[in-house]
This record gives sequence, structure tokens and C-alpha cells, in this order.
Amino acid sequence: MRYLGLTYLGAILAFLYLPVAIMMIMAFNASPLYELPFRFDLVWFRALAQNDRLLTAGWNSVWIALLSSVIATALGTLAALGLARNEFTGKRFLQLMLFPPITIPWLIIGTAMLIFFFWTGVGRGLHAILLGHVALSLPYVIVVVGARLAAHGPELEEAAASLGAAPAQAFFRVTVPLLAPGIVAAAMFAFAVSFDQFIISYFLAAPGTSTLPVEIFTAIRKGFTPEINAISSIVIIVSMSIVLVVSRFYKFGGDR
Repeated sequence: MRYLGLTYLGAILAFLYLPVAIMMIMAFNASPLYELPFRFDLVWFRALAQNDRLLTAGWNSVWIALLSSVIATALGTLAALGLARNEFTGKRFLQLMLFPPITIPWLIIGTAMLIFFFWTGVGRGLHAILLGHVALSLPYVIVVVGARLAAHGPELEEAAASLGAAPAQAFFRVTVPLLAPGIVAAAMFAFAVSFDQFIISYFLAAPGTSTLPVEIFTAIRKGFTPEINAISSIVIIVSMSIVLVVSRFYKFGGDR
């Protein structure tokens, strides 16, 4: 049974990572048609360096995801604190309303945002994409931080207040360190949701502006080139490096 379990685990990992590994290997293949035998070359990375549209779209995705994760994490953390530490009429309803944006298909949400933004005069563009990504990430942040809050009651905060700590001191010296693992996880989740978001970005992007997922989709429609493999390999290497560094040096509620 042990060897059967290891074989099953290996098959699952191969199913998940083998296509990604092949894509990354082909980013270094000189042939534009993925011909074999494999010939190592950096031609597609050099071509990527000259592709202004793809680089601009990638930069748009990065700064939108960073700003969206910061805003969503700040607002979501405060909302989670308000829901966890207070009792008021309609609280249960508000908590239930966190889940429809997660379960409703993004196609419907993107259509609704497009209509709402036109109706309110927000329009389309990078600012609209940022607002849409923040709205989409907020429920995830509230749920993740709220789960962390559920494991820690208000006793430590009350103890700090009884010892003379001001509300701000209790928040930054007691509450924030307790919530730090949840806040970090929520921020990373919000960044991933924003950076990977295609439908909302596609609906809200103005002509001449796009994000990396939209630009990749457009490139595939016009004719796929290994430049997509090159930028995808860079994204995978950077994201995996960040995850490994964070998991190595941060204590998520336990041993390092």
C-alpha cells in the first residue's frame, strides 16, 4: 500500500507539473514549431526583450496585482476584524454574502462590473481593472483572515488593554502579530487572484491597454510563438521562488 500510495502521488504530481516542465523546456528550444531534436537557444528570451506589448502587459499585471493585494488586504483585514469582534444586526447576512462572489462564475461578475462601471461613469481602463480586482479579492481576504481570527479570541487584546495599552498599541502589538500569518497568506492569495485574472481584465480593459493574461490570449488567437513560453517561464520561476522563500523563513503558526 505504501508503494501504491507513492505511485499515485507521483502520477498526480506528473499530471500537474509535466505540462509546465515541457513548456519551460520548449522556451529554450531554438525551433518555433517545437521540433526535435532539442536545440538549446535563448532566442525567444531575446525576442521577448523586444516585444513591447508583452512586456507592457506584464508590467500592468504586476503593478495592478501588487496594488490590488495591498488595498484588498488592508480593507479585508479591517472588515474581518469588524465581523469577528462586533455583534450587530445583519452580521450573519453580511457573512453569507461573502460567498456568492466566490461561487458566481467570473463571466457573470465581469459582465455585471462592465455594465455597472459604464452606468456609474467609471468606464474601462486600468483603473477599472484595479477596482474590479480589489472587489474580487476582498471576499477571499476576509475569509482567510477571518479564519485566523476565529482561532484567537479577544482575550489577549483585552489583557493588553487592562495593562494600560491604548487601542492602537493593542492592535499593532498584539492583534497584528497574531494575524500576521493570515494576512500574509491573504495578501499572496489576493495577488495570485489578480495576476491570474483574465475575464474581469478582458471585460474592463480599454482599447490599447491589457494585462498579461489578456495579451497571451490575444497572442494565441493571432498565432502562438514561444515568446509566451519565455515570459511564462519567468513568471513561474519568480512566483515559485517567492513561495519557497516565504515558506522557508516564515513561521505559519508553527515550526519553521
